Amino acid sequence: MHLFRTKPVERLGDESDGVADGVGHLRRQLSARHLVGFGIGVVIGTGIFTLTGVAARDTAGPAVVVSFAIAGVVALLAALCYAELASSAPTAGSAYSYAYATAGEVVAWIIGWDLFLEFALGAAVVARGWSGYVGNLLDLPTSLFGEDAPVDVGAALIVVVLTAVAVLGIKESARVTALLVVVKVAVCVFVVVAGAWFVRGANLTPFVPQGRPAEGGSGLTQPLIQAIAGIDPVVFGVGGVLTAAAVVFFSYTGFEAVANLSEETRRPGRDLPLGLLGTLGLATALYIGVSLVVVGMVPYDRIDAGAPIADAFDQVGLGWASALISLAAVAGLTSVILVDLITVGRIGFAMGRDGLLPQSVARVSPRTGTPVRVTLLFAVLVLAMATFVPLSALADLVSIGTLFAFLLVSVAVIVLRRTRPELRRPFRVPFSPVVPALSALACGYLMLNLSIETWLRFLAWLAIGLVVYAAYGYRHSRVGRPAVTERRAP
Repeated sequence: MHLFRTKPVERLGDESDGVADGVGHLRRQLSARHLVGFGIGVVIGTGIFTLTGVAARDTAGPAVVVSFAIAGVVALLAALCYAELASSAPTAGSAYSYAYATAGEVVAWIIGWDLFLEFALGAAVVARGWSGYVGNLLDLPTSLFGEDAPVDVGAALIVVVLTAVAVLGIKESARVTALLVVVKVAVCVFVVVAGAWFVRGANLTPFVPQGRPAEGGSGLTQPLIQAIAGIDPVVFGVGGVLTAAAVVFFSYTGFEAVANLSEETRRPGRDLPLGLLGTLGLATALYIGVSLVVVGMVPYDRIDAGAPIADAFDQVGLGWASALISLAAVAGLTSVILVDLITVGRIGFAMGRDGLLPQSVARVSPRTGTPVRVTLLFAVLVLAMATFVPLSALADLVSIGTLFAFLLVSVAVIVLRRTRPELRRPFRVPFSPVVPALSALACGYLMLNLSIETWLRFLAWLAIGLVVYAAYGYRHSRVGRPAVTERRAP
């Protein structure tokens, strides 16, 4: 039962834990404005510039707008749960820390390991996308830039530059992110306003194309729920809309990065709910607006999967807008990589402070106030994946990892309401436990709409994580030290 030992809620984010073991503590320097900037910085990226086209053309048709709305509602429900827990126990680690206080250490480890997958793999995927966009924008050689490059020099370059920014300090990172966010939000608004003049009703009819069997969608590539129910894989129709919702949920991944910055927020009780809900509200509005304009400008079966927005403007005779949109895409992807690198460092810091990772690696630099060593460690992993591994087939792993974390955070709200009713909660999820339960069920359902292949990869990653936990984390846990001592006593 030591596997399920828990950490008291009062000790989540307790700076004395880090100081006592020489890990150090993070500096409180962020406001709600900074949090929204980081949130939009990580959420508005790959989804709006690439997934819009793929999901519309291959899976949902014009109803991709509904898919984005469904994914946005699920993300909003999860954000409410994050807001309650983050304001009650402001700590780096977010879902990992909440699981430690409710479900136990081994579950917390699984979530932490899962979050490493989400943010490290997410940064690597986006870095390769960034390289492709820059290569196309500047007409650089495809042998060095883009998905077809055997050694992606562009991806390596951006990871190195942004790692340097991430370790300099949280305020410096906030300034860079804010500049990038202004650029991409301005261009997204331009897309909606300018593109609205070219929307044609004929392109939106039928809004939900008739479902048909998916080509090559059998075996491991079909959604798990269809395999369980014995349903032949389909695209378009209602089933296609729901499958697309699970895929475009990738677009919303990362907003929980805001919760990971709670230990660096000056007024977490007030600013964290504003940061989380402000991020989701603005991101959902932009996703729905841009996707509606794109499918209204050109027939969904003629949308370019690689650069749907730029190509849509090309098709209506506004080719001059392509360069502007590509610039916004580069800015958007840059901020995603930066926030991913910042977040994975905070998760590693929280786990190191608890002893589940080496505490020497998690130490905070007294000069920059950031966990430099663990950030550099994960940056090396991201660098290796982004440079040498074609990662397009692994993008769904980011979605399933995020949904799993959201599910456990939703359950944690219900558990803590029952076990710790006296806990001070500056923000409370409305209509609890109904809303957290709906959030957990919705996340679980979207997970079932991902492919069997994705599930197998996810389970393999978790199995590797359990081996690492058994070899190191279990024996070095700060919470478990007394328990281990008792077992060894004669």
